[in-house]
Amino acid sequence: MDKFEQERLDKLQKIREMGIEPYGKRYDNTQSIKSILDSFVPERTDIKVRAAGRISTLRPHGKTAFLDIKDWTGKIQIYIKLDKVGPEKFELSKLLDLGDIVGVDGVLFKTRTGEITIYADEFTVLTKSLLTPPEKWHGLKDVELRHRQRYVDLFSNTEVMDTFLKRIKILKHIRRFLDDRCFVEVETPMMQSIPGGAVARPFITHHNALDIDLYLRIAPELYLKRLLVGGMERIYEINRNFRNEGISTRHNPEFTMMELYQAYSDYNGMMELTESLATSLVKELYGGYEIPFGERKIDMTPPWRRATFCELLKEHSGVSYEDEAGLVRKSKELGLETKGVDRDNMANNIFEQLVEQTLNNPTFVLDYPTSICPLTKTCEYDPRFAQRFELYIASMEVANSYSELNDAPEQDKRFREQLGTEADIVGKVDEDFLTALKYGMPPAGGLGIGIDRLIMILTNNVSIREVILFPLLKPK
Repeated sequence: MDKFEQERLDKLQKIREMGIEPYGKRYDNTQSIKSILDSFVPERTDIKVRAAGRISTLRPHGKTAFLDIKDWTGKIQIYIKLDKVGPEKFELSKLLDLGDIVGVDGVLFKTRTGEITIYADEFTVLTKSLLTPPEKWHGLKDVELRHRQRYVDLFSNTEVMDTFLKRIKILKHIRRFLDDRCFVEVETPMMQSIPGGAVARPFITHHNALDIDLYLRIAPELYLKRLLVGGMERIYEINRNFRNEGISTRHNPEFTMMELYQAYSDYNGMMELTESLATSLVKELYGGYEIPFGERKIDMTPPWRRATFCELLKEHSGVSYEDEAGLVRKSKELGLETKGVDRDNMANNIFEQLVEQTLNNPTFVLDYPTSICPLTKTCEYDPRFAQRFELYIASMEVANSYSELNDAPEQDKRFREQLGTEADIVGKVDEDFLTALKYGMPPAGGLGIGIDRLIMILTNNVSIREVILFPLLKPK
């Protein structure tokens, strides 16, 4: 224990000796600090308010004291005067520290410097803080410490609190948007007996009572499609997926996805929905369509660019999808593996290396090679390509959509082909899903949006850890 913590413990003891218990008291009818500031009328001196918050600055001046308190809506100054609160309460004010949580009753006035202030009639110690806030409230700066101690990060860095309040606002907007389009929100299993719906390495756990291994889901897709079979025609789920893979500024092993399905639609319908949803969010948050992201600007003005996978591959690599020898040469030039890699995966590897980084403004990339889209209908103009799009913004994949495959024998064939080529991935054929398809699933469009990445873009945060309250970190 350092001397500063000991000093606070000594003050805690003195407060208790005064007959005051500084923990756990209910404090009713408080107003948000923002609403208090908004209620100020210069001509009036009788506006009574009640506020609660954490002390961010403390300035004693003889028989008076000024302090600032913060809640999650803002900050306001408090004026405490001996003659007003009485000797006992004024002595109590001398035992306050930065980080303490207090409640205040009083009237509003404006100081000579023009600051709206609560003139305290009464104040209450609600929580005595035993640790000193970082850097005299100038903020927690160490990035790793910020992520490990998000509780300190939130109350000491205003912009961090703003980010997570925006996250809440964005999720509310998404739900409202989908509700207005007659979608219903559903819940599907987080623990699955077969990891399906995407190609990724799962987390494995064990159910003791049933004595079976289970997998934290990598995607909800196959369960949501079962609901399409059951007759639920417009469904979505916003929840966690888990992938036992790397950690980076764009990847966290536990992340939030929004996945939806609309019967009788296709990937063209999903493009319209995605663009409408995202542009309405941008308009609400920014009032326009140009937004900052790191050192760049992103123009979100609709309509967004639509280009095929093959068009963009040729545009940025100079090599046609049809030119297999050219793909091999370009792969070797880029240092990419070619041995045992088929044309489709080779083209996709080149795309990831050369094309993705160029897609700053929103771009729908259409019609990927069918072999890398096992759950997707083929294009009518050429069965080598699938009715799939990926949406890129700020060089990141943000959304993925299919015209969903509903041909049970074809789906069975593709599942088994996929297992043959993904030997390093834990996986089995989901026979129950195939049974569901045999009963008949309507034509449908499916869409997945990476919520964390979308929020990164909409809040101007270049790391996914800045938009997840508690990102995964290696224990110290």
